[in-house]
Amino acid sequence: MAFLIKSMIGNPLSGIGLGGGGDKEEEATPSDPAKAAGMTREEYEEYQKQVVEEKMERDADFLHKKAERATLRVCLRDKYRLPKSEQDDNMLEMAGDDVDVPEELLKMVDEDATEEEGKDSLMGQIQNLQNMDMDQLKEKASATVTELKSKAEEKCSVM
Repeated sequence: MAFLIKSMIGNPLSGIGLGGGGDKEEEATPSDPAKAAGMTREEYEEYQKQVVEEKMERDADFLHKKAERATLRVCLRDKYRLPKSEQDDNMLEMAGDDVDVPEELLKMVDEDATEEEGKDSLMGQIQNLQNMDMDQLKEKASATVTELKSKAEEKCSVM
């Protein structure tokens, strides 16, 4: 009960701001970040250097991955004869010459290219004809012919 009354009334001079109440808060938070982290000045500086180095390494890895993706996009644009992107060109210039497309991605692109070449060739077309179901094809053709014949009879009075 006494705590409740004291917290409600408090120190009447603390709210005025005559310098009586603010000193305790400033002493509680040290001005030195090393002391706040519980380290010595040298340990804190070493820690900060390590954090900066790790961030630079992460940023370099990130830029390298972005450049790899840009290289792959450029390869795909060349393959499918799409317009070039200035953003990808800029990314490749920033990354330099040491950017290569990962092997897994190259394998995927090569597999797609061989599949498309196989489909485009004459032998690929012949294989597609062999894979077709001839009975189903005949049924579709006869259904189309009867449908056309019925539409023509509706529109033409001579037939």
